[in-house]
Amino acid sequence: MQTAELSVGKQGRIVIPAALRHQLALESGAQLVAWVEDGRLIMESKDQLWQSVHSACDNVSADTDLAQELINERRVEAERES
Repeated sequence: MQTAELSVGKQGRIVIPAALRHQLALESGAQLVAWVEDGRLIMESKDQLWQSVHSACDNVSADTDLAQELINERRVEAERES
């Protein structure tokens, strides 16, 4: 695992060192998505994020209605709260 020490600029900008950009195949203008998880800053390219989402959905059968499952879960939760 390659590590690098980064600093946050005045406007909150972080420069990703060239060696890490090369390792991640990030080019100028690449779009990243960032979030905080367990007190850590996580960044992924949009392509990586979509691949993760698609991989998570690979195990869902074609006849599963995820929207209906969510609605049912919300109804159960609402009944539990009332």
